[in-house]
Amino acid sequence: MENVTAFVDGPLALLAVYAFVKQTSYRYVAQLVLSVCQLYGDVLYFTIEMFDGFTHGPVWHPLYFWFYFIFLNSLWIFIPFACIIESWKKIVVSQATSDCTDSDRRKKRILKDS
Repeated sequence: MENVTAFVDGPLALLAVYAFVKQTSYRYVAQLVLSVCQLYGDVLYFTIEMFDGFTHGPVWHPLYFWFYFIFLNSLWIFIPFACIIESWKKIVVSQATSDCTDSDRRKKRILKDS
């Protein structure tokens, strides 16, 4: 998973930053794909640790388990999830606007042709 993060997510993150700075049309698509990749990695990280029996640190320790492992790593789940929701909403609105515009053009063409 770390190879995917380094070779795919890294360049994708740079592309997403570029897309937002330049206000490109694909900025929310880049954000969506990057956030899904991040969320997948985090879920995989938590799941593997859970199936290993939390052997990589002191279980239930207030600092190491609850703060470092649960709280800090949870940020890497909640933030990408919020970005996925934002991207989804923007893409849906954009598609609805495009559909409405296409429908209006067809109506005008039909009226013009009649």
